Amino acid sequence: MKVSIGIDVGGTNIVGGVVGQSGEILHKIKRPTEANAGSAIVLDRIAGVVTDLQASIAEGSEVTAVGVGIPGLVDPEEGMSRFAGNLGWRNVPVVQELERRTGLPVVIDNDVKLYVYGEAVAGAGRDCRHVFGITIGTGIASALVSDGTIFHGFKSMAGEIGHVRMDGVEENCACGLYGCLETVASASGMVRQARKALLEGRESVLRNWYPGDENFDGLTAADLSKAMDEGDELATGIMTRAGVLNGRALAAAVMTISPEIIIVGGGGALAGDRLMGPLREQLNELLLPDFREGLKVVVADNNDEAGIIGSALYANKRISERSGR
Repeated sequence: MKVSIGIDVGGTNIVGGVVGQSGEILHKIKRPTEANAGSAIVLDRIAGVVTDLQASIAEGSEVTAVGVGIPGLVDPEEGMSRFAGNLGWRNVPVVQELERRTGLPVVIDNDVKLYVYGEAVAGAGRDCRHVFGITIGTGIASALVSDGTIFHGFKSMAGEIGHVRMDGVEENCACGLYGCLETVASASGMVRQARKALLEGRESVLRNWYPGDENFDGLTAADLSKAMDEGDELATGIMTRAGVLNGRALAAAVMTISPEIIIVGGGGALAGDRLMGPLREQLNELLLPDFREGLKVVVADNNDEAGIIGSALYANKRISERSGR
């Protein structure tokens, strides 16, 4: 049996899996990234995950390729991580180093592109030709997969929808710009707003949940969802605004590229209708009727594992293309 390995590299954890040809995960491993130790150590840890996953496969199975999703700016043709802020990487030759460490063919790409690819070929978009996906988590990013092909754009930088400036948003962004969508509409952006409001004395049930936490450092996006369910005005306002702003950004994307499905992943998917409701309302309000007709807006099928699946299947595809099979 032929299988491939998918690796999703984050600032906190490396998650890898052995993936069958239909996208089923046969075995999965999660390890700390230890990004502060430097790129060489992180690459060693990725290679270690690959080695351990190889040991888990059935006798007679063959690993055809390893796919690795890297956050930030990636040059997939050169096999380089150009810039990954949460890893502290710049111009790291990932493919060269991992192929040397593992002896296997390696393909890398941006983690969100591979996440959306996983949903396009083996998730919520499997029956659609033109799939647009957005992940709403620590940041916000997007990708387009059309007829099974990832759209990369000039310098492979397509998809940074989280850094589109939104009217009425004035917060500074870690990217160096200000007013970016993700400063208020990502999971971390929503938490940051709630914490600021609480520190300024705003009343909320959230205050009662952290009586000994003066800075509300333990506050999470899940807390906002729970508070919204209890009718809390602060949480409701923050989450509704995030849904509206994401909907506005997506409306511009839909009118530009005309996908047949929008897949929402990350923490945004976990928020459900609290976020998806206002998001869908904005799309209905801002899109021309012909763009609305037939457009599906759904949450990801494989939210936690789409990156692994997409990395593995895309690597297998790319290696097959190179070999002419």
